[in-house]
Amino acid sequence: MTTLTDVTDSATAKGEQTRELILSTALRLFREQGYGKTTMRAIAAEAGVSVGNAYYYYSSKEHLMQAYYDHLQVLHREAAQELLAGDKSFTKRLTGVLRSWLEVSEPYHEFAGTFFKTAAEPKSPLSPFSEESRPAREASIEIFRQVVEGSDLKLPADLRAELPELLWLMQMGIVLFWVHDDSKGLRRTQLLITSTVPLVDRLLRLTRIPGVKGVVNDLVGVIRQLKGV
Repeated sequence: MTTLTDVTDSATAKGEQTRELILSTALRLFREQGYGKTTMRAIAAEAGVSVGNAYYYYSSKEHLMQAYYDHLQVLHREAAQELLAGDKSFTKRLTGVLRSWLEVSEPYHEFAGTFFKTAAEPKSPLSPFSEESRPAREASIEIFRQVVEGSDLKLPADLRAELPELLWLMQMGIVLFWVHDDSKGLRRTQLLITSTVPLVDRLLRLTRIPGVKGVVNDLVGVIRQLKGV
């Protein structure tokens, strides 16, 4: 006998399948045609759903890209979990997390340049710094918090609290480099990661030297002041 719960569960599962179909179709069209040239009507037609149905699940292309942000963070977290559950070396943890981001993002590298033009607009909802992007941004910062908290790195408490967000900003710089990297196998971006992470590690370990602590405190003060503006 079919119950109301069975019907509800079936409808929920079907709705989730439709949502995933629309998102995967949109991302494929973004790769093939570019973000700017892809319309919601084209996405709906390619997915085999009505335009109204597409708008029911995603109110705009920007909403689709926010869903992509969220999806990418889930993939990144899953890809990084084995590393974060094991190795305590800060250098290996940070290198692994940054590399795992490259791996899960690689399928979208071709259209990243076109998309970045939109995301780079300061007031764009697709900006990684926008309020709309807050869930994905906080999810990413949480990954870097795990990098720090599970590592062998000893830091002043104030700097330790701010470091995950600073590492996320470091990743944003790497993403910008990645967008413009046309080297085979993204060799230049890989080199950027393997070259800069050990430097970051060494600089952070210097912060426990007595003469450096005052500078660190001033730096943390500036960071918190800017965040509060």
